[in-house]
Amino acid sequence: MPIRYVTYEGIKFPPAYNSEHSLSFAHNEFLVRDDDIFNITYPKSGRRGTVWMTEILSLIRSHGCPGWSRTVLNSDRVPWFSTRLGLESALSYPPPRLLTCHLPRHIFPKSFSHSSAKVIYTLRDPRDVVVSYYYFSKMCNSYEDPTSFEQFLRDFLNGELPHGSWFEHVRGWMEMKDKENFFFITYEELKQDLHSSVRRLCQFLGQDLDDDAVSSVVRNASFTAMRENPMCSSILLPADIMDQTKGQFLRKGICGDWENHFTVAQSETFDKIYWDRMQGLNMTFPWDR
Repeated sequence: MPIRYVTYEGIKFPPAYNSEHSLSFAHNEFLVRDDDIFNITYPKSGRRGTVWMTEILSLIRSHGCPGWSRTVLNSDRVPWFSTRLGLESALSYPPPRLLTCHLPRHIFPKSFSHSSAKVIYTLRDPRDVVVSYYYFSKMCNSYEDPTSFEQFLRDFLNGELPHGSWFEHVRGWMEMKDKENFFFITYEELKQDLHSSVRRLCQFLGQDLDDDAVSSVVRNASFTAMRENPMCSSILLPADIMDQTKGQFLRKGICGDWENHFTVAQSETFDKIYWDRMQGLNMTFPWDR
């Protein structure tokens, strides 16, 4: 059966955990607090990038102690405040809140612009995003099962997938790149040097962690540790939401997997559209080199 996506402001969202009301409330009525910390990504931005950053932020919050991360579901530690399931948790969350979403900038809470809340935005090579998103869509029953990788790639480039255009998402959020309450990092940087990345995050968050605590954050946020932790691997999700017989939620966690999926023609088409859509951003990302 075809999926009936929820549509808000022209963007499709998966129906299992989103509603027009929850999205409208998040956009128009959600009251952002000055001490809120937002974890924001476009879907599938690395090890399901939102999950990785959720673990890192949870471990920084607990000064490297993994107890919280191993006993409380990640969606309770860092609620998805724009969803039906996460809104109530977010509203009852004692300050300071850790919150997460995939929202593009133009439908983020309006009250954010009048606050000093902090945003952490994680990006990933969009070609790897496509591959990860493709496999995730085959597993998650709130997404239409892709007919082919070719068609999925076309929908990605046209901005027709759930959560909208990757290009518009990135461009919208990167308008904040010079704001002191905005921190951006790439999945590739996290992979290359997680220890230094955690140090930078601690500095941005005003968290003074000693060497042992930072090392504990790095150790417990490793791909192996996350896969073995049922509180973040989604193995507890019911089969009617996530069919894990079709794949693994935390699939590979590597950079450059797109090279195993793109044809030469697809790569050339992607590059042409990518450079056209990213014009004027005046930024260089690791995958641009």
